[in-house]
Amino acid sequence: MVDVYFPQISNTTDRKYLVLADLGFSGLWTFLWFVGFCFLTNQWAWTRAEDVHIGADSARAAITFSFFSIFSWGLLITFAYRRYKMGVGDFAQSYVDPSGEVPTPYSSYPNISHDSYQQPPFTHTAEGPEGYQPPPVY
Repeated sequence: MVDVYFPQISNTTDRKYLVLADLGFSGLWTFLWFVGFCFLTNQWAWTRAEDVHIGADSARAAITFSFFSIFSWGLLITFAYRRYKMGVGDFAQSYVDPSGEVPTPYSSYPNISHDSYQQPPFTHTAEGPEGYQPPPVY
């Protein structure tokens, strides 16, 4: 069975409308390619051989392309229909909203003390007067 990727959408109503829109869009294009194939085939059948001087291969290529496009869009209909039949049952239980907090800190290298070697930034010390401090000269 082919597993089709569909992005996680948190609202089941939005997901239903998107799947129905995908199904309708694919159905519309399948129908249009079928109508185009029928029209081109009919026009080619009524064309006399002496009227075609240049472009016979192009006409056959357009008819062939429209014929195979029917099957391509029909396959997309089946994928959309599968997603529609899947419904929201499997979707609602499997969706997990990611949390922003980290559960545990990263583990450090073994046998290393966790004493910081540097003072934390922006700490207020009682040394020196407050106000403007000239930058150090290197």
